[in-house]
Amino acid sequence: MTVNLTILAVAAAFLAPLSCPAGEGPFFITYTHRMEEPGNLEFAAKNVAGRPAGGRRFVATAAEFEYGVKGWWTTELYLDGQATAREGSLFTGYRWENRFRLLPREHWINPVLYFEFENINGADKSLLEVVNHDGKDDLTEPAADTRREKKREIEAKLILSSYFKGWTIAENFIAEKNVRHEPYEFGYAVGVSRPLALAARPERCNFCPENFQVGLEIYGGLGTHADFGVRETSQYVAPTAAWSLANGTTLTVSPCFGVTHASAGFLLRFGVSYEIAQFGRATRKLFAGGSQ
Repeated sequence: MTVNLTILAVAAAFLAPLSCPAGEGPFFITYTHRMEEPGNLEFAAKNVAGRPAGGRRFVATAAEFEYGVKGWWTTELYLDGQATAREGSLFTGYRWENRFRLLPREHWINPVLYFEFENINGADKSLLEVVNHDGKDDLTEPAADTRREKKREIEAKLILSSYFKGWTIAENFIAEKNVRHEPYEFGYAVGVSRPLALAARPERCNFCPENFQVGLEIYGGLGTHADFGVRETSQYVAPTAAWSLANGTTLTVSPCFGVTHASAGFLLRFGVSYEIAQFGRATRKLFAGGSQ
């Protein structure tokens, strides 16, 4: 089951001969003000595995396709799936995300607006964000029951991000609303990271210290508009690490520790990404040549 869900993550690294480093950094939940370069396409898989108390072992995957439309606009499509022991595997839905950078130049604080439409079902376990009172109980219910629940939601984020002496510092405030019912739900994510070295070497290498980034994420739910706060919410602390290879592939890993009763005790996140430089230009040339 796990092989079926993660095969896209492995295959993505071999889909094109022209690439450049993905550069997403070590974060899984927190967004920075980094935008995809115009015309570049990034393939990625964000995976999470766990065994919540009272539940069964699972692996969930969000396959990501990120494209730089403009220097200030990045769009992404996510395809989600999960596999749970003795329950099988299933496709749980899709997400369409758009990020808009508000200030073109680098500032002390760089704001980005994020909007996403989600069409997923209740069996989704990708955990790309934590809002409201999302918790371990959501991970233990049988998929045969939860897959019947449809979730069509609009999500917005205010992303604030800074670079300071090699450090990346980012704060995200999350608001989410079901398009038909449910209250406004809130959450947050905060991250800090740094490469092991700032000066890049002229030669290509895999083990140069500047190819490694380490960091820390803290994220969790903030209740609803009627019950705002951290009471009875899930909260996580997660060290992160990323390794960028010379061929353009980036590997990331993050052990996540739940620090409240509502949280899953331990989750392991791992991912792979690969970026194709100037995919848009190559595609336009291909179609232009075919039309002649």
